[in-house]
Amino acid sequence: MSNGNERGFKLKNNLDVIVAFGVMFIVLMIIIPLPTGMLDILIVVNITIATIIILITMFTTEVLQLSVFPTLLLITTLFRLGLNISSTRLILSQANAGDVINAFGSFVVGGNYLVGIIIFLIIIVIQFIVITNGAGRVAEVAARFALDAMPGKQMSIDADLNAGLIDDTEAKNRRRKIQQEADFYGSMDGASKFVKGDAIASIVIVLINIIAGIVIGAVQLGMPIAEAAQTYVRLTIGDGLVSQIPALLISIATGILVTRSGNDEDFGKQLVGQLTSFPKVLGIAAAILLFLSFIPGLPFFPFFILAVACGICAYMLYREEKAQMIIQEENINMELTEQENKEPENVMNLISVEPMEIEIGYGLIPLADEASGGDLLQRIASVRRQCAIEMGIVVQPIRIRDNLQLKTNEYVVKIRGTVVAKGELMPSMLLSMDSSGEGEEIQGIRTIEPTFGLPAVWINKDQREDAEIKGFTVVDPTTVMVTHLTETIKSHSYELLGRQEVKTIIDSMKERYSAVVEELIPDLMTIGEVQKVLQNLLKEKVPIKDMVTILESLADNSRNSKDLELLTEYVRIALGRSICNPLIDENNRIVVATFAPEVENVIANNIQKSMQGSFPAVDPDTTSRILDSIKNVLNTIYFPENQPAILVSPKIRPAVRKLIEMVFPNITVLSLNEVPNEIEIKTEGVVSL
Repeated sequence: MSNGNERGFKLKNNLDVIVAFGVMFIVLMIIIPLPTGMLDILIVVNITIATIIILITMFTTEVLQLSVFPTLLLITTLFRLGLNISSTRLILSQANAGDVINAFGSFVVGGNYLVGIIIFLIIIVIQFIVITNGAGRVAEVAARFALDAMPGKQMSIDADLNAGLIDDTEAKNRRRKIQQEADFYGSMDGASKFVKGDAIASIVIVLINIIAGIVIGAVQLGMPIAEAAQTYVRLTIGDGLVSQIPALLISIATGILVTRSGNDEDFGKQLVGQLTSFPKVLGIAAAILLFLSFIPGLPFFPFFILAVACGICAYMLYREEKAQMIIQEENINMELTEQENKEPENVMNLISVEPMEIEIGYGLIPLADEASGGDLLQRIASVRRQCAIEMGIVVQPIRIRDNLQLKTNEYVVKIRGTVVAKGELMPSMLLSMDSSGEGEEIQGIRTIEPTFGLPAVWINKDQREDAEIKGFTVVDPTTVMVTHLTETIKSHSYELLGRQEVKTIIDSMKERYSAVVEELIPDLMTIGEVQKVLQNLLKEKVPIKDMVTILESLADNSRNSKDLELLTEYVRIALGRSICNPLIDENNRIVVATFAPEVENVIANNIQKSMQGSFPAVDPDTTSRILDSIKNVLNTIYFPENQPAILVSPKIRPAVRKLIEMVFPNITVLSLNEVPNEIEIKTEGVVSL
């Protein structure tokens, strides 16, 4: 038993060698004459292969199950041409091409050679003009659509991967399948040309065999003209038929394969299922046929028999459909009963929104398509790491979706389903910005850089070197989007910091600093209260990386006060060095503007407390004068790294921030307690009334 299994296993492993010898034999068959007996066997082999191929196409459920078909089409075409050459050699040299060709010629011709020629030409026309042309066109369109749809399919795979619906292995398999489908239809578009060439070659071979055969029979073999014509026409027609019938089968198989739509059923089940899905259609057809059977002049029995057959089929299908509907209603009732307890969960799934997502127009899909060289997914992963390093926040995975309702090159950034930022890109161009401020001109499409609102120009890629020589900063479209995303995350980081993210941060802290976490939570503060303090810090772009200092400050001060705004100010004092560090120049100084005593007194005397914190209830005229004075003072001061700062007393700092944040969101408001003693304060301007 084991020896037999080993022999079968070895035979299967060596089938590739047998195939290689078979292809080389086809080539040798064109050169070496074959005896009639071997030619008969090879002709039957050709018919068998064609029959097997068309049957396989009927039972496949997707094109990739027969992905070798384009190459197989070439080999079978070459095999037929080899048989044509061998049979032509025998016909012209011996006036005999074996029993198979002779039988086909005698049976089809039936003594009338003109009929045989006409039948042969009809087969050629059907194959060449109808089936092969149609299959080639379908393959061409399918190849084009497969390539156009590839970016969208890749996006869908990446979205499923990001959502955790599939793993890396499944994603790779799906991407490989998409690529293979596109390659298959492209190959089929070219392979259909082989069948066209084979049909043309068959016509030429038939003409050569008839004309040359009559000449050779009459001149060399001494046959009468009529006998020569009879012999060679019969053999030529037989040769053409045994060649073109398999070719016709393979052409039909080609058409079936490339016209199959995506379905989990084979051709037979799909055909029967769809044609019998409407019993009323068969009933109407039965009525029409019955009416035609009674029209004078038309044959009664053919129409009547088909009318009865269609009527019986319609009745049986109607009964089956009714029984199926009863079963479906029972199943639906069972499912509704089972889903009653799950209804709240289903509703929650429907109304859930992503913490953060990016929607892109169709033209920007290549930026996220790895197969096209896009690296947007990797860059977004880097943004999440960068935000964790710089701000200390945990950004949940950012979903990327294509949205056909957007403009072709537009993108939007959403936080919990609401648009917070948008922009437009030119995916095939580069964005240049005049960082030197010298006002150099460069040709291109003028625009506004979406992150900081700076004037910019979209330029062609070949202009990059010239733009950089002129002092322009040149970036690619992906960098523009990623920079915009990064700044959006920093500006809205407090919205992204939910209780679940805070709990994740605290749980990671608890592993290393369990003492401070256990002292603070839940005895002194809840996770929600800690979240509010962290959000207050992030609103003013204060990093929360140093969670140990933040939690220790809260533990020290939360025993004496539950005012979250006051606790935030205590935390800011503890983080003073981190807050001031970006503002310190090379001389270890902080350049600031300050408030005049009368301005501080006006604000201090009008502070009101609310659930949202302290805010100054200053009259509109005074508020306008304060804001105008701030604007004038800031315009006269040179701040290092262009980071303006205002220094006020600790008592009014939160109120001042509330006062100016709508007009001056990028100004850092410091209190005296937040500046370390070793740092020099340099006052360059005073805000007054």
